[in-house]
Amino acid sequence: MSVIKAHFLFDIRDNWSYYKVMPKSVKKESNRENLLNQGVNLFMNQGYHGTGLQEILDAVNVPKGSFYNYFGSKEDFGADVIQHYTEPFIMQLTAHLDNSDADALSAIRRYFDELIVELEKNEFKGGCLLGNFMGEMGDTSEVCQKSLQSAVKRYRDLLQLGLAKAQQQGTVRLDKSAEEMADLLVNTWQGALLRMKIEKSSAPIKQCCQDLLGDYFRS
Repeated sequence: MSVIKAHFLFDIRDNWSYYKVMPKSVKKESNRENLLNQGVNLFMNQGYHGTGLQEILDAVNVPKGSFYNYFGSKEDFGADVIQHYTEPFIMQLTAHLDNSDADALSAIRRYFDELIVELEKNEFKGGCLLGNFMGEMGDTSEVCQKSLQSAVKRYRDLLQLGLAKAQQQGTVRLDKSAEEMADLLVNTWQGALLRMKIEKSSAPIKQCCQDLLGDYFRS
């Protein structure tokens, strides 16, 4: 997965006249949302260890003491950033699968095609925050590890649902389970994203989609 679409083009500017009269509960949720947005942005560009907590707080004008009203620690913050990052992808894929005008396999293909277009527009920067966290924190932070496992499972399960539907529609092979194919797609896509980053080319991710969705998975 990658930073895509406008929901990752964050605008951290504050509207102070509104902020001053904002109800406390709304203000707190707005601060939390801004922190998570900035966390995605900085962790994508600088990595978890390369980003200081104070840098995040300064970017959204939140005092350090207030940070702990929202998150127990930087690790807890990282775990929540992972979920925050994943949610738009879940929503985007769900929207494609819910489109009654498309068969499920075509819906999945269009979803990945959209990701590829956005990655090309961003000149392959960042890659996927989940993949970045796996490499940096996957075996050093139990909190982040559990959040990564949860995020990947949600994503995999949704792909599995789509592939199972495609099997029912007769467009995907039946001799492999939808779960096996969803796992293969997630694993291959993540590896292709890493190659994309070092090669500065969309060729690896296009090949991933063509080889799996355009060939190997088809009935």
